[in-house]
Amino acid sequence: MTRDERKTALLSVQEMYRSDELAMQHGTAGVVLMENAGASMARIVRDRWLPGRVAVLCGPGNNGGDGFVVARHLAHVGWDVRLGLLGEASNLKGDAAAMAARWDGDILPLTADLLDGCDLVIDALFGAGLARDLSGVPLALAKACADRKIPVAAVDVPSGLDGSSGTVRGGAFEADLTVTFFRRKTGHLLLPGRLLCGDVIVADIGIQDSELDEIQPRAFANSSDLWRSTFPWPRADGHKYGRGHAVVMSGPMSATGAARLAAYAALRAGAGLVTVASPPDALMVNAAHLTAVMLRRVADLDAWNELLADRRLNAILLGPGNGVHDDTKARVLAALAARKHCVLDADALTVFQDDPPELFKAIESPCVLTPHDGEFGRLFNTDGDKLSRVRAAAKQSGAVVLLKGADTVIAAPNGKAAINENAPPELATAGAGDVLAGIILGLMAAGMPPFEAACAGAWLHGEAANAVGPGLIAKDLAGALPAVLRRLKSDTMPG
Repeated sequence: MTRDERKTALLSVQEMYRSDELAMQHGTAGVVLMENAGASMARIVRDRWLPGRVAVLCGPGNNGGDGFVVARHLAHVGWDVRLGLLGEASNLKGDAAAMAARWDGDILPLTADLLDGCDLVIDALFGAGLARDLSGVPLALAKACADRKIPVAAVDVPSGLDGSSGTVRGGAFEADLTVTFFRRKTGHLLLPGRLLCGDVIVADIGIQDSELDEIQPRAFANSSDLWRSTFPWPRADGHKYGRGHAVVMSGPMSATGAARLAAYAALRAGAGLVTVASPPDALMVNAAHLTAVMLRRVADLDAWNELLADRRLNAILLGPGNGVHDDTKARVLAALAARKHCVLDADALTVFQDDPPELFKAIESPCVLTPHDGEFGRLFNTDGDKLSRVRAAAKQSGAVVLLKGADTVIAAPNGKAAINENAPPELATAGAGDVLAGIILGLMAAGMPPFEAACAGAWLHGEAANAVGPGLIAKDLAGALPAVLRRLKSDTMPG
């Protein structure tokens, strides 16, 4: 793995178990990992909250063992600690039993009485690999903490949350703080898990980064570290013709705005030239709004094929405002047959809903599909959590698939995937998806590989939205890109 991939890697629950095993095989004892985990958790808790009465809720496994360590470290610095255990201490095994033996305080039954008068709850009941739905006393305690508005600090993940999928199993604690170890889990970023974790802090417990080389995780947090080495910055000896010529297909006169939003985003993102291909009835309305973006009349499929024959036009966006009809399907198939780099969105996806394999068989050149949930469901019949579904869709289609949402997931056909986490709720506005498609188009036109272009596009889209803030409308996004790109370039190429 590259250094940047190591920095952004996310682990599944099974991969986290494997990292623990590797650390122990390489000489770090399990009790040392557990001691480091609990001590780190206690230190982070002390940094955030003033000393007070804390209820430490311990489960019957290693997560509970972490809880015993947290309790011991907090008690040693003067906190009033109540420790409750699910089950009997005599049933604890291995490292958890060893840590329970080091605790010299009372071990109380796990009941709601533990919460009386508490200023904070440490949730050390179940870790990321919970194998069943939360129920009984643990579920009642999760609800009681929420009802009483007691702050919760969770060890690894809030109990009830699946650490791989981000799904809730029966119910879950709502944490203000989650302390996890070595690397974040995919469930920390996927919804609804991300909303239940509060602030997530990764603690170093002594597992070496080199363990990732053996684990080879294939999921990553979508930060600039993941793709900035491939970002197509202009060269001092370059020119606009070397930065690609992108084409956006416009809809008819009644639906031209989407294409213009995408076209300007492509130009801002880095394409050297951008042309809007326009039906005849939309020429005048497009001409009235376009300046730096060029305009070309495309009356029929013959004119479209003539345009595609120009080798200088290297990246095509189809779908936004194009309509769900045979002309759109024919244009998509022609662009793919011409081996253009393609971004397919909106109507260019829905038009294949009756025969998705027709689209998939045609994809042989770099291609990014950017569906929302509805469009995704029309093309793909995949099961499981969001990450699994998008990976399966990418493998099935042969394209990079970006499934939009607050937890946008991008996956390549080889299984490599990224989860985006910087998108603000203001992006839920008309036209925002057209801008995203345009940003990806511009990056692909300028030479960025499709997976990296999709990841960078999602990140830039989110950063631009954050820069605008409340009141955002889609046409604000392209104008916000230069400041975002300036910061990115400064971080990437200091000096």
